[in-house]
Amino acid sequence: MQAGIATSGPVADGQRRVLVVDDSRAQRVLLRASLTRWGYAVAEAATGDEALAMCRRDQFDIVLSDWVMPGLSGPEFCRAYRQLPGESYGYFILLTSKSDKEEVALGLDAGADDFLSKPVTPAELHARMRAGERLIGMQRELRDKNRQLGAALDELRGVHDSLDRDLIEARRLQQSLVRDRHHDFGPAAISLLLRPSGHVGGDLGGYFPLGPHRLAFFSLDVSGHGVASAMMAARLAGMLSSSFADGNVALAYDSGALRVLPPECVVDRLNRLVLEVMQVDQYFTCVYGDADLRAGRIRMVQAGHPHPLLLRPSGQVQRLGDGGLPVGLVPGATWDRLDLTLTPGDRLFLMTDGLTECRNPQGDELGEDGLIALVRRNLMLQGENFLDALQWDVEDWAGGTDPADDMSGLLLAWRG
Repeated sequence: MQAGIATSGPVADGQRRVLVVDDSRAQRVLLRASLTRWGYAVAEAATGDEALAMCRRDQFDIVLSDWVMPGLSGPEFCRAYRQLPGESYGYFILLTSKSDKEEVALGLDAGADDFLSKPVTPAELHARMRAGERLIGMQRELRDKNRQLGAALDELRGVHDSLDRDLIEARRLQQSLVRDRHHDFGPAAISLLLRPSGHVGGDLGGYFPLGPHRLAFFSLDVSGHGVASAMMAARLAGMLSSSFADGNVALAYDSGALRVLPPECVVDRLNRLVLEVMQVDQYFTCVYGDADLRAGRIRMVQAGHPHPLLLRPSGQVQRLGDGGLPVGLVPGATWDRLDLTLTPGDRLFLMTDGLTECRNPQGDELGEDGLIALVRRNLMLQGENFLDALQWDVEDWAGGTDPADDMSGLLLAWRG
């Protein structure tokens, strides 16, 4: 034990530790007697330097320090004490006969929490100790809650990282649902654009062969965003795939032979599947059609989707379709079919509303007219180059920010 320092022995669980610092042994004995009677574990130091050395080794809940002492004064000791490392807060009470406001301000500036005037009365000392205990209790409760919050944040961060990895894989899977971005069929070529607003999205464009010189194509947009929309889009992609003829809604068996259904029947089947089989709260818009690649004949249905655009070699851009109801909202809904014949050099462009409803920093919507203006700007480009340039122009119009909605498109070019 160092000279001038006395300890109270082992500390019981939950017992508050108090350090009494005073160059007067008689004053330390008086304070120690009262504090021990009230259940505190008491340690003593005769100088500020000795007390600081003790505080470097041990942590104390409350420090009672005289103001005037050899070596470090009470405020100097308090300032040094506040600079010690440690997560627990120590309540610091200065014992002083000083009552001048400037002296009190000096003590507060040094980091003192409270003052006790000498001579110290037991009642006032007990009241100040209880006040210190309340503050220490609140500080420890706050510290524990911060630890719990930190642990919860670490757990959430782990969950987020795991989810982020899963979403990256989901995006790769969704990208795999989109066939080659460009495919040349000879008389015709198809190019695709898919730009999710997040990791995954509910937009999808695609195509599949229906037979020799016959091709189906579609563009769809599932309501909502994120994983749920992407899962719905994935289910729909499976229903519009040549890989599983038995499950393809565009095909039906007739006397043992596969028969290609007209587009209005395909959309009707999808409507019934969503409402009666899937029974989800989501719906989707789409354009579905098929093409005779030899004659350039197109049969097509628009279901709540943005109007398809017919791009003529002359530079004319023509809106097609009458709108129609989305799929999965109204039982028994019907859709009208649009028939047209392409001429050599014509291109059919399907897009989702992530392009037409894109907003600039001022909040203005691009709209169909704005999109058509950007389409005309890029008419000299073909295939993927056209779609990439159009995407860049839309994003540039939006101020270069990430899109708020998924953007996708399909371009069918007929050479004849």
